[in-house]
Amino acid sequence: MKSDIAPSEWSALLALQRATHATLHVLAAELADLDLTPSEINALANLADGRGRTVSELGAAAGTRPTTLTSVLDRLERRGHITRGSRPGDRRAVLIELTASGEVAAATIRRAIADLERRALHGLPADTIACLRAALQALTEVPS
Repeated sequence: MKSDIAPSEWSALLALQRATHATLHVLAAELADLDLTPSEINALANLADGRGRTVSELGAAAGTRPTTLTSVLDRLERRGHITRGSRPGDRRAVLIELTASGEVAAATIRRAIADLERRALHGLPADTIACLRAALQALTEVPS
């Protein structure tokens, strides 16, 4: 979908917000059978590599504050998609890991994300995609 916004009025942040809402809408429709919220999809997608993470690490990866993530993790744990335990060598840190059902859901989510990215970015030159990555990284790391 093309925007009718004049280049002088264009905002990277507003465009990013529109893109986020559009992609979340498409993902929600494609993943409706999983009956997960966007926040739950995000958490599982960030755990899809099978590596356990602390709440703080998962929050950083998902772009969510650990306090906000707690309710998401509560729901995922109740549904049997994750477990919470202590990290070896640091009993104070809570380690989040996928269960077998969580691995299936996370793999489904990652496939849907990869497919959506392929469809959305198809035909863009590699250097344009590299610039997009750089711009998104810069926006992610903006000092507060």
